[in-house]
Amino acid sequence: MTRKKFYLVGFVFMLAFSMFLAACGNNGDNDSNGNDSAGSDTDGGSGVELGQKDLTLPYVAWARETPVSYLLAAVLEDVGYNVDVKQVEAGPMWSSVADGSADFMASAWLPSTHASYWEQYEDDVVKVNEVLDKAPLALAVPSYVEDINSIEDLKDNKEFGDSVDWTITGIDAGAGIMANTETAMEEYGLDDWKLVSSSEAAMIAELKSAYNKEEPIVVPLWKPHWVFGVMDMKMLEDPKGIYGGDGDQIYIVARKGLKEDAPAAYKILEQYTEDYDMVEELMPPVFDEDKDPADVAQQFMEDHPDLIEQWTEGVK
Repeated sequence: MTRKKFYLVGFVFMLAFSMFLAACGNNGDNDSNGNDSAGSDTDGGSGVELGQKDLTLPYVAWARETPVSYLLAAVLEDVGYNVDVKQVEAGPMWSSVADGSADFMASAWLPSTHASYWEQYEDDVVKVNEVLDKAPLALAVPSYVEDINSIEDLKDNKEFGDSVDWTITGIDAGAGIMANTETAMEEYGLDDWKLVSSSEAAMIAELKSAYNKEEPIVVPLWKPHWVFGVMDMKMLEDPKGIYGGDGDQIYIVARKGLKEDAPAAYKILEQYTEDYDMVEELMPPVFDEDKDPADVAQQFMEDHPDLIEQWTEGVK
């Protein structure tokens, strides 16, 4: 072989080898469909891919659920999602996640409070994460109401009944705690009593007014709730366990298919953690100081970067 032919063969070989290396590199950057897979959770990549970027999060304007929903939305938006946070009633919250018109919610109180919703929709939703393991519910009175310590104390109690017009001041009619209260009234024989539905905000306004005047009042309450941080309240004993004994667990519940459609969002929801101290930090600014829950969520993220890093680990 002449020197000229030798150099030509060498040049062709090097060109082919370079093209082979380039092809291998491209295979690492694209999946089989030609989509960029740099965000996939494989071989030490940068994290789980976002997938579907537009998410809908329904919530009911309850004490914990409002700031927590906005916090989850803020964390998801921080990694690249667009989250539509929608205030609804309890029924539409469950039905929208079940039928896929919403993606997830952070407000499933199980097994007692939302038992009827779970029975109706359990085949269409997924429990993603138990975020609180004890969330007790009960009828409650201010602690200065000395002679009322149990639901049983309400039965045929003319003096106390007359003092509150035989009325239990409730929240929105679709709330699970309202259904529990109706059952409690039947089981404890509170035939003279009536349950008035309104909204949580209206109930709290009535409670504040009575509390400031040291007047008696009976309301359905639950923990965590910011009221216990600013008012001295007592939850009435419930010997029959109508309100679930030691309390429900609170779950994040998602529509079926969210894990495949928005893998990074699902991973964040799985990694999200919550405790009483955290919720009690989030609630008062929203409800006692009337701050925008979106602003409260942003401030919480700034104050707790370690938590945000934990929740988004493997995503960004």
